[in-house]
Amino acid sequence: MNSLDQLRSYSAIVADTAEFLQLPRLQPRDATTNPSLVLRALRQPEYAALVAAPDVRDAARHDLDEAADRLLVRFGCEILERIPGRVSTEVDARLSHDACASERRARRLIELYEAAGVPRSRVLIKLASTWAGIDCARRLRDDGIACNMTLLFSFTQARAAAAAGVQLISPFVGRITDWARQQAGAAWDADAMRGENDPGVKALLRIWRFYKSRGIATEVMGASFRDTAQLAALAGCDLLTVSPALLDALRADHTPLPRRLDPAHAGQPEDDAPLAVDEATFTAALAADAMASSKLDEGIAAFSADGHALLELLRA
Repeated sequence: MNSLDQLRSYSAIVADTAEFLQLPRLQPRDATTNPSLVLRALRQPEYAALVAAPDVRDAARHDLDEAADRLLVRFGCEILERIPGRVSTEVDARLSHDACASERRARRLIELYEAAGVPRSRVLIKLASTWAGIDCARRLRDDGIACNMTLLFSFTQARAAAAAGVQLISPFVGRITDWARQQAGAAWDADAMRGENDPGVKALLRIWRFYKSRGIATEVMGASFRDTAQLAALAGCDLLTVSPALLDALRADHTPLPRRLDPAHAGQPEDDAPLAVDEATFTAALAADAMASSKLDEGIAAFSADGHALLELLRA
């Protein structure tokens, strides 16, 4: 059995791509998209035609934001035709600190999916893990709309998301490790920082153990992986969203890949922190965490820039 099939037996595999023509080969259960992935797909000729879809083209004449949402949903519908599970579609990252505006855009995405015959049970709305994003997810949850909290880097963000009853969180394993590597500079020991010693892996494990030991229903999906070693260290996490390149690398590898995480043996969490987090505590904790605050801001800025590039493509 190759490493991908082994990993698939422990964790739900999610393809981190908007390139839906790759999905039959990859055979994931779910898929995640974001503005960067959609923009990357649109730069390839086999996907560029989606911009010219009549509803997208017509919307672009009067409202570029609506055209972008229609385009995202078109990608989502194509993806859902090729997978058995759910697709994650992201709300405009420029709204990450505006709960009301994010909620309006999220509801429009759901309306567009439902108009296309897709039930809301097959869609996860992606929101940045800001206080506003988590508050928006709480409001949407009350109306049966499930959310995927993205750009999550800290234990405090994970606690707040769980307290809000969100469906799923996506700790960004690779970007956490990127930060630690950058801070260490020449002192970084790549061999020593592998497996459970990897900073991104350690951050996810802290969250996962806290959730499982308390019976928290929110799903944990590892994201932003840099290599297969990070994936192997998290075999058994609820879900893992993985790029096509790493999925192909796992398929080509036949090294034994044992299960590392088992909810039945989660053990005790590292601390007994309360689940509830108020806005002041959340804001102070994030401000005190240089890695989480900088990576959150950086991620919002990058997704916003690619969202703007998508709007310019639609304008053209």
